[in-house]
Amino acid sequence: MSVRLDETDRKILSQLQQDASQSLDEIARKVGSSKTPVWSRIRKLRDAGVIGAQTVILDPEALGFEACFFVLIRTAEHDAEWQKLFLDVLKKRPEVQEAHRLAGEIDYILKVRVKNARAYDAFYQAMISEVKVHNVTALLSMEEIKSTTALPV
Repeated sequence: MSVRLDETDRKILSQLQQDASQSLDEIARKVGSSKTPVWSRIRKLRDAGVIGAQTVILDPEALGFEACFFVLIRTAEHDAEWQKLFLDVLKKRPEVQEAHRLAGEIDYILKVRVKNARAYDAFYQAMISEVKVHNVTALLSMEEIKSTTALPV
């Protein structure tokens, strides 16, 4: 389901994506409105599910998480019981930042942030001890060229 946005909504969302810690006064000034209508729009966008949880983006390298692996997983298992177990395993692993089920030859791709290769191996060993997978390929990201959570509203 898509929500209809006007230009002011788009400007507000753009400002929130840049820095959600801005005051309502700052956002209102930047979008050419006043505080009360901006707050009302933000509330409506939140109620409509356009705006989700507000969080803080941390710098992984500043915290020692220097290795980013993209993990390609193939499985011979596709029944509901296996899928539930696999999803439960992924959800409880804090190293997994993203997990996607794919169409094509690869069944799943994970984005895994860890301190180093040893930490990845510990993650890998723990994962395969809990759930059966057919094939796992880990790709180490050498350089992050672009990373954003912003959508082109």
